Amino acid sequence: MRYFFRRRVPELSRILLVESGSRQIIENVIPRIQTQFGDAVPIDLVTCLSSRPAGFARIYDVNDYRGRRGALARELRANRYAVAGILCSGERILSKWKWGLVLAVPAKFLVINENADYFWLDRGHWANLRQFIKVRAGFADAGIVRAFARVVVLPFTFSFLLLYAAAMHLRRALYRGLR
Repeated sequence: MRYFFRRRVPELSRILLVESGSRQIIENVIPRIQTQFGDAVPIDLVTCLSSRPAGFARIYDVNDYRGRRGALARELRANRYAVAGILCSGERILSKWKWGLVLAVPAKFLVINENADYFWLDRGHWANLRQFIKVRAGFADAGIVRAFARVVVLPFTFSFLLLYAAAMHLRRALYRGLR
């Protein structure tokens, strides 16, 4: 993960997208990326889905690299991507691969959400990243109050359930004993 401490966008030669979510989101984000960076820049894709989308220069299927994550990372590093985009849509697709590639590929990363909006993963967009993590963790708006209430109520709920189970077992034991 290069360029985290710099806001400058590097000179583009190729773009890598990590499809760790629905195919529809990637199809929606491609026109936006091509509008911003130009149609001439080839876009490569890392995916786990079996269908092959059109419009990509090269497609890397992680199923071909089972047990060999390092081989995929070395191959992607050799391509010298200046920009890479990761799809963070809240879906649990390619989670380990996605974050492994963020650490392994020396590129400036775009974080793409489920609306096909994106922002740079760098210190200049720290407020966006912090808000994004808060929303994903459920702590945005009233979510922090609900989370705190759940933590406070949990011991009482657990105690009630234990007492209820003990009372039911005692009742059953007494009922069987009186027969």
